[in-house]
Amino acid sequence: MDIKEYEALEKKRIERNLAYMEAGVNFIDIRMAYIDEGVTIGKGTTIYPCAVIEGNVTIGENCTIGQNTRIKDAEIGDGVTVQSSVILESKVGSGTTIGPFAYLRPGSNVGKGCKVGDFVEIKNSTLGDGAKASHLTYIGDSDVGERVNLGCGVVFVNYDGSKKYRSVVEDGAFIGCNSNLVSPVHIGKEAYVAAGSTITDDVPDGALYIARARGKSLEGWVEKRGILKK
Repeated sequence: MDIKEYEALEKKRIERNLAYMEAGVNFIDIRMAYIDEGVTIGKGTTIYPCAVIEGNVTIGENCTIGQNTRIKDAEIGDGVTVQSSVILESKVGSGTTIGPFAYLRPGSNVGKGCKVGDFVEIKNSTLGDGAKASHLTYIGDSDVGERVNLGCGVVFVNYDGSKKYRSVVEDGAFIGCNSNLVSPVHIGKEAYVAAGSTITDDVPDGALYIARARGKSLEGWVEKRGILKK
């Protein structure tokens, strides 16, 4: 591409952004947003610098698309906030917050009023309305119900080295921090999983599942090993 071709493309890009602005879209810096032709953006939505929106994308009204966000071939509802995250071939319901630093891989379907927080990755999975995964969680090949709370460090262990398996977490369940769901497992409605558990069996509705060894302290161990700090 020579300089004239580049300048022509830049001119078209700015003209597109101006057309969005005239239709009610807000820009923090109109020269620093990269939006493909054919993207639909609702009134009152604000686009921050260095946002990249490409392919077949629909964004609703009154959304916030934060700095350094990439959205491709996705459907975003009304009132959604996306902060510094990547959304690919997925759907996000109205009133949901995404990020910062979240990654929605293809086939993800996040419901209304959800929270997908920092360093959460979702792949080929669904989150029901009101579900929360606030930080440091991987949700792969799973169906998570409404109002489910996934604690920090929850991992859906969906791959055994040769095949991928799917798990289900029913409405209202609570999955404690640092839990591993070894797919395929089924967590019942309103069930609780204690923090630090590895789940390999189905959990009935309303049950508490605990799977961890009792801890113990070995007194004097450091001194006996000869590694006491001086």
